[in-house]
Amino acid sequence: MSAIPFYKWFVGGKTNIALNAVDRHVKTWRRNKLAIIWEGENGEKRTYSYWRLYQEVNKFANVLRSMGVRKGDTVTIYMGRTPEIVIAMLACAKIGAPHSVVYGGFSDQALADRIADAKSKVVVTSDGSWLRGKIVPLKNVVDEAVQRSPVVQSVIVYKRTGQEINMEQGRDYWWHELMALPIASNKCETEVMDAEDPLFILYTSGTTGKPKGILHTHGGYQVYTSTTLEWVFDLKDEDRWWCAADPGWITGHSYIVYAPLILGATSFIYEGAPTYPYPDRWWRLVEEYGITVLYTAPTAIRGLMRFGDAWPARHDLSSLRLLGSVGEPINPEAWKWFYKVIGGERCPIMDTWWQTETGGFVITPLPSVPLKPGSATRPFPGQVVDVVDEHGNSCEAGVEGKLVIKRPWPSMLRTVWGDPDRYIKQYWTDYAQQGWYLAGDSARKDADGYIWVIGRIDDVIKVSGYRLGTAEIESGLVSYRDVAEAAVIAVPDELKGSVIYAYCILNAGSTGSDELEKAIKKHIREEVGPIAVPEKIEFVTTLPKTRSGKIMRRVLKARAQGLPEGDLSTLED
Repeated sequence: MSAIPFYKWFVGGKTNIALNAVDRHVKTWRRNKLAIIWEGENGEKRTYSYWRLYQEVNKFANVLRSMGVRKGDTVTIYMGRTPEIVIAMLACAKIGAPHSVVYGGFSDQALADRIADAKSKVVVTSDGSWLRGKIVPLKNVVDEAVQRSPVVQSVIVYKRTGQEINMEQGRDYWWHELMALPIASNKCETEVMDAEDPLFILYTSGTTGKPKGILHTHGGYQVYTSTTLEWVFDLKDEDRWWCAADPGWITGHSYIVYAPLILGATSFIYEGAPTYPYPDRWWRLVEEYGITVLYTAPTAIRGLMRFGDAWPARHDLSSLRLLGSVGEPINPEAWKWFYKVIGGERCPIMDTWWQTETGGFVITPLPSVPLKPGSATRPFPGQVVDVVDEHGNSCEAGVEGKLVIKRPWPSMLRTVWGDPDRYIKQYWTDYAQQGWYLAGDSARKDADGYIWVIGRIDDVIKVSGYRLGTAEIESGLVSYRDVAEAAVIAVPDELKGSVIYAYCILNAGSTGSDELEKAIKKHIREEVGPIAVPEKIEFVTTLPKTRSGKIMRRVLKARAQGLPEGDLSTLED
């Protein structure tokens, strides 16, 4: 029996996610199928068959064991977007060592905090990675973090960029040198794991307080992620799947590393920025590699949309058959551009809502479901999701409420690492009597039962007593012809309590002015309503975002009021 809310799945089942993601394929015709196609930002190219991936994972698993890593030990991984991050994650899983992947862009303090919380004796990193034509100095960050983390005994460094770095004798080891030693045999026994044994910890990039280590396990996670990917994106053996996320986030964990490999799919991974050296880099890659399914974030879509239709029009995108969206609600204008310009009006968009905590898609269309731009449609089969008021009553159609999941599901988080009380308080307290999981998002249902996620519960603005979702106002702003991306916040006002302050990134060729600000305000008045008109519109070139693409509104609020911006370690740039 499972103790609510510490649910367990497939109790007593013996498995290992690496067995199903890699080992089993080498016994079939898939051993010679491409598992990974990779291109670096500098144009370097590599491919890995399932057989080669199997051998590399075995070798690195043996390296980790030689470093003293045993079943149950956590390993922190801080790397760029190369095949080695996938190999390192799978090697950890193979020997039963939970991995804690920290996105290769967090600050040294943020990394140190995560190393300390996970108690990792071993860190795996790269000398650097390429982004926008520049080197991201990953090893330098690790050096600073390890000084604050006396628990770390060994650092394994993959040579990617080749610049001079510090290598501390007795602590730091080159990946390629270890992989050339006799200890790195290409045969390695896969550890037998219980279905509920820890697979990984992934820290959410919260804007305040200590980061939460979300724990996922071997059994339920592998069942749910592979099922959702197969059903939602209809993956077939001949597909070329591109999840354009980073392996360091849950989207990358679930839909770059684990689910595609479990399904025996061919995944494409690209190292660098979507606009480097030109805004058609992604579209060139789609054409060159024959990508059939592309899954990305609205923030990337909007960023590419601002360069216009001419860049994608230069390329043959006819290989695409499905598109996908993840990370935040996609505004209708970006949805329509993605559908028409990239998908040629023939590729359905699978707009998925889910979280680090859920492990896989929760609200999502299937390829046959009628779509509505901006809605993730209905819950995945088996999920029971509702929009409820403060008392737990289902909201009427069109009425905003809190998003809850009413039944446990296989890939749900098991706890917050080392802090079960926080797990209960964060996710299960508001509707403890009903036993419902609180997602932390506000949403509404329409007359057809489609769910429209509005945004985080704390991303709701109250003006003169009216509650307005930031996503609704932002969609209104972006629907204006000159606006590429927008973020809105509430700032204090003596008369109204709060007023709306908007930040807008303009399309290439547009220039901010008083006249443009007036025109946009008039547009919002007509599109959303007088109550949604911003008091002030500031034209900017960038917005502060987390690595997963979420806008950090607390930073914008601090800027608007001239206050300290606080910890910026979770910022993308």
